[in-house]
Amino acid sequence: MSPAALLDAVHAALCEADPTAKCALVAALPVAVPKAVGDEPAADAADPRVPGRPARPELIRPRDVPTRGLGTVAGRAALIHAVAHIEFNAINLALDAAWRFRGLPDDYYADWLSVARDEARHYTMLRARLISLGYDYGDMPAHNGLWEAAEKTAQDVLERMCCVPRVLEARGLDVTPGIIRRLSEIGDPETVAILDVILAEEVGHVAIGTRWYRWLCAQRGVDPLTTSQRLLAEQGMNIRLPINEAARRAAGFDEEEMSLLLQTAR
Repeated sequence: MSPAALLDAVHAALCEADPTAKCALVAALPVAVPKAVGDEPAADAADPRVPGRPARPELIRPRDVPTRGLGTVAGRAALIHAVAHIEFNAINLALDAAWRFRGLPDDYYADWLSVARDEARHYTMLRARLISLGYDYGDMPAHNGLWEAAEKTAQDVLERMCCVPRVLEARGLDVTPGIIRRLSEIGDPETVAILDVILAEEVGHVAIGTRWYRWLCAQRGVDPLTTSQRLLAEQGMNIRLPINEAARRAAGFDEEEMSLLLQTAR
């Protein structure tokens, strides 16, 4: 497959609105990335078809998304739906990272397409679990926070690598262990098994974001730590407790970063 053909295929998957069809298009993307993908002409950043997503779920403000206890099937389904929505958005985020930005090494594109494949598999597992509980993706409202962050960082790949994988996606590393513990306590081993897989693989995804964030900082001659602080302040982003120190270290956060996080997390 030529570089242009690969990017066309990535774009088609990114624009696909049906989640099942999107996952199939992602699965069909080649594992081997042709050389010099980053030399292709720049993407149409204003393409209104990006991102492709279904008419449901209804997207509402984060504070308006209802919360439910995990002690009922409906409550567990709401949690699974929320995580499935995150994973669906993560498919689009990974595809967009590969499609939108140019001038990067071939490994960059291979990395983000590998992430897209993982996220599609995560979404598929979660949707199957939802269906087993009598629900489906789209049955409950959700918010658009992840994609809004993508829009805010669409002009600069360094900002995208800093603010999306290393902040928003890393948040999953922090909160998922607590969710797993709660689900284990109430006796939902099926969902726990899925979240165990997702947590382990998301460490690698955040590590990919860390790798390319640091690579971009080195290319531009800027300090990763102070640049991260500046970008997060500009975007109004804060790191919240709890912090999964082991997972973040495994994802490439160094001791200086971890020390600052632990001092400033709210």
